[in-house]
Amino acid sequence: MAENNVILSVKDLEVKFKVRDRVLTAIRNISLDFIEHQVVAIVGESGSGKSVFTKTFTGMLDMNGEVTHGEIWFEGRNLMDIKTDKGWEEIRGRKIATVFQDPMTSLNPVRTIGYQISEVIMKHQKKSSEEAKKEAIELMGRVGIQNPEQRYDEYPFMFSGGMRQRIVIAIALACHPKILICDEPTTALDVTIQAQIIRLIKDLAKEYDFTTIYITHDLGVVANVADAVAVMYAGQIIEYGSVEDVFYDSRHPYTWGLLSSLPQLGMKGEKLFAIRGTPPSLFEEIKGDAFAPRSEYSMKIDFEKEPPIFRISDTHWAKTWLLDPRAPKVEPPEAIRSLHQRMIGLTSKGGVYGE
Repeated sequence: MAENNVILSVKDLEVKFKVRDRVLTAIRNISLDFIEHQVVAIVGESGSGKSVFTKTFTGMLDMNGEVTHGEIWFEGRNLMDIKTDKGWEEIRGRKIATVFQDPMTSLNPVRTIGYQISEVIMKHQKKSSEEAKKEAIELMGRVGIQNPEQRYDEYPFMFSGGMRQRIVIAIALACHPKILICDEPTTALDVTIQAQIIRLIKDLAKEYDFTTIYITHDLGVVANVADAVAVMYAGQIIEYGSVEDVFYDSRHPYTWGLLSSLPQLGMKGEKLFAIRGTPPSLFEEIKGDAFAPRSEYSMKIDFEKEPPIFRISDTHWAKTWLLDPRAPKVEPPEAIRSLHQRMIGLTSKGGVYGE
């Protein structure tokens, strides 16, 4: 990709948390470029570092967390040079906005829905209360709220979970951000509403022309929304590629495990696959490939030395010693080899949040 297509560039990022008298390394030397207008999905098990990684883009780490190394470049500026909340206000919400998984934690229960949207518009766009109200009502309608003029003066408890999530999306869009981070935005919703929210975010990204970073553990969502996929494990990105690269030509054993675990692709009468073991403790120093103790494909070197990035194509790379020319040739699991046919069949039936 040309350099001017990169909207946000992360270089050698490391994040640590002080937990009582111990130190947890949540992010371990991640480098990644986000391309303008793309939808990038960040996937991985709970605790892999997905949310922590993106919180560094808006200065929202918990008080005991700290970026101990690295740079985050956005609009010609290293965001790690920002040291105050006032400085972050120029970025947070205004340039990079976040939609969280639980809308009730993002909404003030004692303020009307309309006030909460208008407040953001007045603060960041410097509009009058009348102008802000008009734009807020337009936004409410745009995100699918019926009778927005009427519902402008209602409170969050008067909205369903799906409607509250639409309001949170409207608040995020009120600043016209260049990047929208969606942190598990459909986890608390039922399947039908999930599909509606996913389609809404896709449509809004085209209309408002923002880059989307989608955090999820649901690869079914990824298949329908993403242009590119970053697979995270134990605080690192261990594979990155286009959605076709990752789904149909994945190379890291952990990615194989995630794909094999897709419940949407389970066959009647077959036992659903589960990755054995548990992720490593991030309180301890990790030697070698963090996934090695859980992988049936591990070699001696996996326990001794961290694998470098091996480039498979211009759009696809993975951190696994299996890609070293000296490594034995192994085949991915059978479920992965037939994934393309299964996905085609499922999508044609409207599954995996199909159109």
